[in-house]
Amino acid sequence: MQFDSISDFFNMGGYALYVWLSYGITLACFGLLIILSRTKKKLLFKQINQKIQREQLLKARRSNKQ
Repeated sequence: MQFDSISDFFNMGGYALYVWLSYGITLACFGLLIILSRTKKKLLFKQINQKIQREQLLKARRSNKQ
């Protein structure tokens, strides 16, 4: 589809609301996906580090008892 002017492009042949709304919802979903993924990754690494520290502490306590 070719547009004669920039306003025709933004109007999208009378379907601007649906077109731009769908783009906006898609971008919002991608943004939310990125934010949630990064948050979950940080939480997962934090939990892994806590588990490693806990295991090292237990190992140190066991070696001190012997």
